[in-house]
Amino acid sequence: MILSATSLRKNPVRNTEGKDLGNIEDFMLNTDNGEVEYAVLSFGGWLGVGDKLFAVPLEAMQLDTENECFILNESKERLKDAPGFDKDSWPGTRATDFHTQVDRYYGV
Repeated sequence: MILSATSLRKNPVRNTEGKDLGNIEDFMLNTDNGEVEYAVLSFGGWLGVGDKLFAVPLEAMQLDTENECFILNESKERLKDAPGFDKDSWPGTRATDFHTQVDRYYGV
């Protein structure tokens, strides 16, 4: 299946129990190999204020096209401890330590 990144932005992310985990804010692309490094998940705020952003590998989620959402097999409690960053302080483009930490956290 081929979909535009724009069509997937703002899609909700739910866990396997159907609980809301946030929304997809963006996708980070690796321009060296053309792959999506991770999706940026916004979680924890209210009306966009106080949201924390999380890097989630696409391999850790499933796209539910019928319900137009992503499924991430994580609890809200575990997600709170996931590698994340503030809206004003994104990881550097060559932050390999951060990417490795994210992949390990989600087991991909």
